[in-house]
Amino acid sequence: MVQDVAEAAGARLTPQADSLIRAAQRGDQDAFEQLVRAYDQSVLRHAMNLLRSPEEARDVYQEVFLKVFRNLHTFRFDCSFHTWLYRIVTNVCLDHLRKRGVRKEEPAVVETGEGPVDRMENFEEGSAVANPERKLWNRQLQERIEESLQELTPRERMVFELRHYDGLRLKNIGEILGTTEDAAKNCLFRATQKMRSALGDFV
Repeated sequence: MVQDVAEAAGARLTPQADSLIRAAQRGDQDAFEQLVRAYDQSVLRHAMNLLRSPEEARDVYQEVFLKVFRNLHTFRFDCSFHTWLYRIVTNVCLDHLRKRGVRKEEPAVVETGEGPVDRMENFEEGSAVANPERKLWNRQLQERIEESLQELTPRERMVFELRHYDGLRLKNIGEILGTTEDAAKNCLFRATQKMRSALGDFV
């Protein structure tokens, strides 16, 4: 039921999703907790996709739902709740990316006494074990992608990841970033050109 509400609210508010949000706005703690349960994995995964750091994504997760709790009364039902929530997540992630400045992100792969460990594997759902050759190629590609993403501006990176990692349409990305669809499209074009140039023989 909770998942149904999340999926419905992500597209168009149904009476069920509408009533749950309105109940939370009136101070119904149980309704708010249902909203959190409905969207917690989506928020966490979205933050992880944008920040590529499990620790930072969890910090963002807590910050986002605190903002939702404090600002839910401002939601006016003139857009989908999903778009409203993603706007909050995206803005918080943008703040974190800007605060990083020139600091390099924590690598997805770290060396330990037992060999290299992919921290992403401890966060994301497990996948079938690939053959060693394919696994090595995937790791090299992932490292190159991480390096390339760091060369994008925070806004270019945000648009690129919202489109390619979250699968959002440009119109939705524009709404989330408070800009037009054309502006989001132009930003995506610049980001894509930079990524293609940086990835070189991988693409």
